[in-house]
Amino acid sequence: MRVQRVVMPGSGSESWTVLGEDHVPLEPVERFLSYLASVERSPNTVRAYAHDLKDWFTFLTSHGLDWRSATVEDVASFVGWLRLPPAARGGAVSVLPTVEHHCSGASVNRKLAALTSFCGFHARLGVPLATSLVMMTATGRRGSGTSYRPFLQHISKSTPQRRRTIAVPAPVKRPQVLTTVEAQAILDACQHLRDRLLFALLLDTGIRIGEALGLRHEDLHLAERHVVVTPRRNDNRARAKGGRPRTIPASAELMRLYADYLNNEYGAVDSDYVFVNLWGRPHGHPLSYPTVCDLVRRLRASTGISFGPHLFRHTYATWLLRKGAGMESVKELLGHASVTTTIDTYGHLSIEDARGTLEAAGWFTGREVRL
Repeated sequence: MRVQRVVMPGSGSESWTVLGEDHVPLEPVERFLSYLASVERSPNTVRAYAHDLKDWFTFLTSHGLDWRSATVEDVASFVGWLRLPPAARGGAVSVLPTVEHHCSGASVNRKLAALTSFCGFHARLGVPLATSLVMMTATGRRGSGTSYRPFLQHISKSTPQRRRTIAVPAPVKRPQVLTTVEAQAILDACQHLRDRLLFALLLDTGIRIGEALGLRHEDLHLAERHVVVTPRRNDNRARAKGGRPRTIPASAELMRLYADYLNNEYGAVDSDYVFVNLWGRPHGHPLSYPTVCDLVRRLRASTGISFGPHLFRHTYATWLLRKGAGMESVKELLGHASVTTTIDTYGHLSIEDARGTLEAAGWFTGREVRL
């Protein structure tokens, strides 16, 4: 089985499907992925779901199981199968207990989430696994024998909540953050104003690389010093998450860099896009993800710093929180749908952050009790 990219005729929109051994799309997977594409889920999301469901159907085929009659026990076996190295999944190779799991806990849980969504989509057809994979728990007050209702859930106390029946422990990874020296080194290593502007924009506003590549000149407001991120269809397949535009304040220094870029490099290029091909082909076309990946590889080699575009977003959010910005404000600036996402990702403190907070509060000085 393999995952295949699909380009819709006429519109040129991108989607993904899963092909069986006969090179024909798997019908139940195709229906689900087509549904995701029709409701305008991100192509990256559709691709991830396609890969996850390819693993599920590969497991079913290797074990002689039908997807419509699979049980929760089969899903548990699927988890164990995912943990094995690919060479050992056929059973011909033994795995020592000391060998690390092939899939991390986070990866397994993501695949289980995709499987649960897939089964939920087919639940109306009477697939029994759909209801077995989701456990219903009532909400109510603590101590009443029911689970605690999450903050801002905004539902009736008697409304049941859905939870996945199967999940594996997954360690919470703190996002990596660039130091000021590293961030400066990356900017200084850029040979062109366009490239420096791109990474300066990511650091100064915290927007995603897809949002940056989709920016039009009308989105950068020099006088007001802000950037508007607008979800729209882009020629380079870059996407802005979320269904509504958001406005992010920017520094005067960033706006001066943008003006220098227009005057010294952009010139008479006829394009609405901010970031375009100026030295590569096709000339004047919007910059693409692969071009940015090539740029990042060159900068990694020249600076010795391991980084990706998303690291600037993590750095922006963490620096804001360290300077005392409220979690709700950071959520709005990042464009998260829920403050829970912001808290889960950035609600962390290193020992240095905690020490700085305690020192600012006077915890280590002026005590009334001597230790």
